[in-house]
Amino acid sequence: MDMTNKEYNKYVSEKAKPSPIWKNMAWAFVVGGLICTLGQGLLNFYQWMGLSEDDAGTAVSMTLIFAAALLTGLGVFDELAKRAGAGTLVPITGFANAMVSPALEFKSEGMVTGTGAKLFTVAGPVLVFGISASILYGILRLLFFGG
Repeated sequence: MDMTNKEYNKYVSEKAKPSPIWKNMAWAFVVGGLICTLGQGLLNFYQWMGLSEDDAGTAVSMTLIFAAALLTGLGVFDELAKRAGAGTLVPITGFANAMVSPALEFKSEGMVTGTGAKLFTVAGPVLVFGISASILYGILRLLFFGG
């Protein structure tokens, strides 16, 4: 069956289901907003418990990362992400999910060559570029501002 690009595009558009873009955007907005609201609530709670704003911010990040990793392990996060899309992937919870998912997928290959190796497929580049950027920033700051 020979088709031109134009004919193929017409064929695909006839067969494809319309994307519920407005529903998807609403879900992403609501879920992302709820995650951010939860983060703000945790920040207020940790500050109320006596932590400084910086320490409370660190505690919030750790709590959200732990919760996302736990929910990923239990299979709940992926179900939520199917509906909410970018609403779960953009906040810090998306990074935790991206770290845990490959590790779980390859756990049958063993702790070191499966889970351990796949855990760093995402974390490795983040760590390398993060550390490299911080070193470069430090050198530039030293050169231009004297420390």
